[in-house]
Amino acid sequence: MSDMGLAKRLKSARENLQLSQEYVAKQMDLHRTSLVAIEAGNRKVSSEELKRFSEIYGWTIEELVYGKGETEQAQVALFARSFKELTDQDQREIMNLIQFKKMMKEQRKDNAPGL
Repeated sequence: MSDMGLAKRLKSARENLQLSQEYVAKQMDLHRTSLVAIEAGNRKVSSEELKRFSEIYGWTIEELVYGKGETEQAQVALFARSFKELTDQDQREIMNLIQFKKMMKEQRKDNAPGL
């Protein structure tokens, strides 16, 4: 599938994680020039490549193909409603988990080569 929206989202996802094209290409087992062509919308993305991008960037395939907008808003609303129904103790535990996950993400970003 070749789509300028997909190409822009792939590039944006990579840049938001501060990953180099070299690093992502290596993880994808692609030449860097292939990744450049994908991000420019000049090369089609196979379903297997789309799955791999999803794993590397932490986005669902739907988010990569269609964008995060509506999906993300619906998830935030669902989370907020569910969170509100929890006990104070459970809310504190979830907030601690969120902080831990953010810290782990920063460590992964700091350890990614080619930055």
